[in-house]
Amino acid sequence: MEGNLNRIGFIGLGVMGLPMAQNLLKASFEVTGYNPSPEAGQKLVATGGKVANNIGEVTEQSDIIITMLPTSATVEEVLDGAGGIFENVRPGQVVIDMSTTSPLLIRILAEKAMKVGITLLDAPVSGGDKGAIAGTLSIMVGGDETVYQRCLPVFEAMGKTVVYAGESGAGATIKACNQLVVALNYAALSEALVLGSKAGVDPYKILEALGGGLANSRVLELRGRSMVAHDFSAGGRLALHYKDLGIVRELARNLGVPLLATTLVEQMFSTLMQAGYADFDHSVLLLFAEKLANHRVE
Repeated sequence: MEGNLNRIGFIGLGVMGLPMAQNLLKASFEVTGYNPSPEAGQKLVATGGKVANNIGEVTEQSDIIITMLPTSATVEEVLDGAGGIFENVRPGQVVIDMSTTSPLLIRILAEKAMKVGITLLDAPVSGGDKGAIAGTLSIMVGGDETVYQRCLPVFEAMGKTVVYAGESGAGATIKACNQLVVALNYAALSEALVLGSKAGVDPYKILEALGGGLANSRVLELRGRSMVAHDFSAGGRLALHYKDLGIVRELARNLGVPLLATTLVEQMFSTLMQAGYADFDHSVLLLFAEKLANHRVE
C-alpha cells in the first residue's frame, strides 16, 4: 500500500455517516460520498465534499473507501455484490467498514479483499449520533496493523478513542460486546428509574445520585434525562440495536457462550419492535419497564 491516503470515499451518509464524513472534511481530507438519499449528499456538498453517482465513481476517486451501513447484508452487497467495491477497486486501496457487522462475515470479506489486492479493516464505532457529530467516537479496529497505522489520522479525525484490537474481525467482535453492554445498561437504568420513581423519589435525583457512583455509565450520562422526559427521538434506533443483538447471538452460538441476561433483554427489544417502536431510540426500553410495573416515571 503506497501513496497518499488523503482521498476518502464514504458510502453511507446516514445519521452517523454524514457527520463522520463532515469531520473528515474539517480535518482537510478530500471526501467523495455516496448515498441513496440525495438530501444527504447535498449536505455533504454544502460542507465541502463531493458526491458520486455510484460505487464505481467512489472507488475511482478515493484511496480509502469507508462504509457506514445499516446491516451486515448491506455491507456484503456493497463490498462483494454486483457493481460493488470489490469489482471496482485497484490494488493497494483500503476499505474500512465502520458499520456494525458480523465478525464472521468480516473475516470472509477480508479474505476476499486480499484476493483482489486490497486491505479490509473492520472499524466499528461507539458513541452514537452525538459522538459522530462531536468527533469523539470510540473506534475499535481489526485487521492488518501496518495498514491501521497508516490510516490512524483518518480514525483520529472521527474519534477520540481509537483502539487497535487485533486481527481481522477483532474490532467487530468488540463492537458486539459493546452492544451487549449498552443493551443491558438500558434495561438496568429503566428498571432503576421505575423502581425509584414508584417509591416516590424524584427520577432526576436518582440520575444525579447514580451518576456520582459506581452505577454511572455513558448511557446514564447521555440518555438518562431524555428518558425521564420520555423523549425517544432516534439517536440509536431500536431496530438497529435489535439487529446488533442478533450479531451478538450469532457470535455467542458459534463460540458456545451462554448469554442469559442478554437473551432476556433481546426479548424486551423484540416486544417493543412488535409494538411499533422500531424507529424510536433504544432508550424506549423504559416504556417496557413502565408497562410491567404499571407506573410512569415522572
